[in-house]
Formats: sequence, C-alpha cells, structure tokens
Amino acid sequence: MPEDDDELLVTIGVFGRECGITPSALRFYDDCGLLRPVRVDSVTGYRYYGEGQRERGVLIRRLREMGMPLERVGEVVDGERGVAGRVLDEFVAETGRRAEAAVEGAAAVKRMLGVGADAAVVAGSELAAAVDQVWPAADLGGEIPVLAGVFVEVTAEAVTLTATDRFRLSTRGLVPKRVVGAWAAVVDAGELAAAGSWLRGAGEVTVTRVEGHLVLTAAGRSRRCRVIDERFPDYRIVLAELAAVRTRIVIGKDALLAATETVGPISFSIENQMMRVGDQRVAAEVNGGDIELAFAAAKLRSALRTALGPEVMLDISAADRPVVVRSATDGDLTTLVMPVFHK
Repeated sequence: MPEDDDELLVTIGVFGRECGITPSALRFYDDCGLLRPVRVDSVTGYRYYGEGQRERGVLIRRLREMGMPLERVGEVVDGERGVAGRVLDEFVAETGRRAEAAVEGAAAVKRMLGVGADAAVVAGSELAAAVDQVWPAADLGGEIPVLAGVFVEVTAEAVTLTATDRFRLSTRGLVPKRVVGAWAAVVDAGELAAAGSWLRGAGEVTVTRVEGHLVLTAAGRSRRCRVIDERFPDYRIVLAELAAVRTRIVIGKDALLAATETVGPISFSIENQMMRVGDQRVAAEVNGGDIELAFAAAKLRSALRTALGPEVMLDISAADRPVVVRSATDGDLTTLVMPVFHK
C-alpha cells in the first residue's frame, strides 16, 4: 500500500480500539495479507494505520464475527459490489440460523456500564470461553504457586488471560466493552475455572480487583476468585525469543482436526507447497520451506479444539522447536505446542 504523507497515521493500539480489534488480531490479519498497515517502522517494527482504513477494519471484524472464512472475507472487502453481494448471500444461505444470529448480534447495541476504578466490562460468554481455553495450561499440582494461576491483564486495548506450566503456554485476548485503569492480577486457575458455567449465563460482566480477590459481577450477583500474590513469569519474553518462522500454514480448523483423529503421534510433512497429515493430503495455504515433524495427537488436538474462528495459523521454525498455533476472530488465541520428534 503506498504511503500518503498527508494521511493521519495512528498506532496499532489506537486503530484497534477504533475498530474493536485487539492488536494481536491486527497482526494476524497483517500476516494473512487481509489488513496491512500503511507503514512499518524499519527500526522499531511498530505498525501504523491510516484513518481511511477504519471502515475496512470494522467490516472485517463484523464479517469474522459472523464466522466468515478469511478467503471469503477477502472477496467481500476487495471485490466489486456485485461480487461482494453474491458472496454474502451465499454465506448466509450456507450458515442459515447461525448467520442470522450473527447478523442480529452484530446489529445489537449494548449499553455501556458505569464502573469504578480498576475494572473492565466484558461479555460473560466470551470471558467463559477464554477461561476454558487458557486455564488447562496452568500447573495446578506443581511446586511453583504462581503457575497454578491465570494471569489476567487489563489495558485499554485488551483483557488478556495467560497460563503456563513451563512446558505449555496459552494466551487469549478479548476486546473489552469498557476499561477503567490498567492493572493485572494472578488468579487461582481452579476457582476461575469453577466460575465458567456462571459466566456463560451472566450477560455483561464487570471484572474488578478488590483486596486479594478478583470479583466478577453481573446483574447484582458476584463471584470471587482468590488472587495469588506473586509475580507471574514474563511470558512475552518466551514469545519474543521464538525462532524466526520458516514455514507458515493457514488451514481450516475442522479439516485439520479431522485429519488428526488418532491416539499416537501424528506426522506432518510439507513438500512442494503441499501439506500431508499422516497419510492424508489436506488443503492448506503454505508459505515457506519443506519440513517434516510430528506431534502428540492429544496435545495438538487440545490446541486446535480451543482455537477461534474457522482457520488456524501454524508458525513453524524447526522440527524440534515449539510450533505457534494462532487464531483470531472476536479475540485472539496463541498456543505453543512442542513437536515430539523430528527427522
């Protein structure tokens, strides 16, 4: 995209708030070629977006909320009006009641709640899903108390949940409806998981930090989860020190799950831009060099089942290094999965 010196550029955080998309999801869409920044600073790597891209960002978010695959989103936002209309009509026809519910949900306007200091308002169902996706990576029976918790971070751009047992790591971001203050707390993973069923039926939830507890409040009712008063490991260092991506794969989640239905190790082979899973050839978009590796089927399927949206992105650096499983739709989810052997 050519740079326009007269165009007002904003940071990825500002642009994400305007569009209702987390910064990690914007980086996902940049890597997919769906929404590239106007400029990337060659020294810092910071991404900058133009005000004129806001409508495209909002449109992408709404289409992804409906569950539209990346390929079709590209056809809508980049195609002529007639093509976009046809793609939309076909998608609604295919998804039926699910698409109707998505359209109704996207059209609904929810009132903002007034909250006190150190608080965030999120959708209860989204928070419940994030908890379900992240807490299994916590080390509930381990010797390091802080690893038995889920690290909850609140900023103006996102509410992020992270857990790790030093061998696995899962982190999920949500777009908050409203935030007051920037804060963080390590919350007992077992107590947070136990609140999951309540969160799913709670509508909008106000999350606050009060005197050693994380308090979840909705419709006049509250749940309290114990805070672990220890410093959580800097998981961002782990992510930052990952080796450079050698091969990147974008693939349908359901297709990959279907190809990994086994109890033993499952092999992956990338050769001549073609992907094989075990003995099956699986349609995928492949960028990068040939590589062979394998996963414990249960660990890979666990990461895939919790992925967001219809596609996942696999970033592979080497056959003996962690593979990053990324996905994005209303939020973003990143999981590290370690291969079990390589050739």
